[in-house]
Amino acid sequence: MPSSSSSLVRLHKVLAEAGIGSRRKCEEIIQEGRVEVDGEFVTELGTSVDPAKQEIMVDGQRIRARRKQYFILNKPVGVVSTNFDQEGRTRVIDLVPQDERLFTIGRLDRQSEGLIIITNDGELANHLAHPRYGVPKTYHVEVAGAVSVEEIKMIQSGVYIAEGFVKAESCRLKQKRGKSSILEIVLREGKNREIRRLLAKVGHKVLRLKRISIGPLKLGEVPAGSFRELKPSEVKALRDASLEGSGKGAPKRKPAGRRTTGTGAAGRPGKTTAKKGTTYRGTKKKKTKRQTGQSPTVTESRRGQGRAVKQKQASKKKQMRRK
Repeated sequence: MPSSSSSLVRLHKVLAEAGIGSRRKCEEIIQEGRVEVDGEFVTELGTSVDPAKQEIMVDGQRIRARRKQYFILNKPVGVVSTNFDQEGRTRVIDLVPQDERLFTIGRLDRQSEGLIIITNDGELANHLAHPRYGVPKTYHVEVAGAVSVEEIKMIQSGVYIAEGFVKAESCRLKQKRGKSSILEIVLREGKNREIRRLLAKVGHKVLRLKRISIGPLKLGEVPAGSFRELKPSEVKALRDASLEGSGKGAPKRKPAGRRTTGTGAAGRPGKTTAKKGTTYRGTKKKKTKRQTGQSPTVTESRRGQGRAVKQKQASKKKQMRRK
């Protein structure tokens, strides 16, 4: 087997893309000794191969590499993005003739419309959809009422929803209409119905939501319900965008350093790290004369002598009673 090449791919991934099974299932098949590469059985996970140059067989049958397919589609309102719909509604993948198992990248809810990518390339799908890669997605959104500058700032600074904190990468007023406004909103990650819920938080109902681009790919003049195959240059541009965005994912944790005021020993905000001599309200202890190093006053000395005399007298009385 070749030791290094830009075209090398993990064996279990090649099997999965050929339709043998899920990646986990393909790993099991490899470990069971059912896979041959160039006439040699391979059982080690993590083995890399060149599917274009090497002969790969499973249970004695040569696998057929599937041709990668990429489509851009303008999803109309009323069509669902999921591949499985129990209600039998029209799906996005129903609008594209297929002889391979295809799936969508970047789902849109049933009432939304616009750009969706349809492919059988799982790696590209993961890179474009996962928030870690931060590929920007642009939407034109018509909302009820006039949107103020303060509300646009709030959309960009973020709000809390059930899943956590959400915000737009950018938001600008594109057009004002009689009783509505059109915004251009850019997201780098998309939770379920995020734009609709984000705008509801600032007091605006979404009347129409349309995605116009994913990374460098723009919807352009594709009519609603229509599709076209992506050009190789467009696929390359999408890959490049996902690689570029991989460094803009989730923020890295700050390294542990010296604690400063505002963070307590247990990391709780609002408390300070304890220092020698520091006391907190409700826990201050009174210092005794012995701790301060001061000698007792004359009055205190006399009081001590009086208690000693009384104790001696009480002891003598007890002795007399026993006699």
